[in-house]
Amino acid sequence: MIAEQEIKDLVIARLKTLPEDIGISIGSAGNFSREEIIRHVEQDDEIGRKIVEVELAFLRKLKEGIIYEQQPVGHKA
Repeated sequence: MIAEQEIKDLVIARLKTLPEDIGISIGSAGNFSREEIIRHVEQDDEIGRKIVEVELAFLRKLKEGIIYEQQPVGHKA
């Protein structure tokens, strides 16, 4: 099983691929810069945990789509 720190490191690495000037809105919690979101993940606070949860859900869905919707080469749907 993947350690919690490894998951946080993965999420932070993904966040660092976003443009530096991007803003992220998190419902009633407000708007945050990329660096603020990264700090929340590092601090493991409520906002950081929500970001980790959302990122993991996205990665799981991405994996499911790749696994279940991939068609063999030359296959016509």
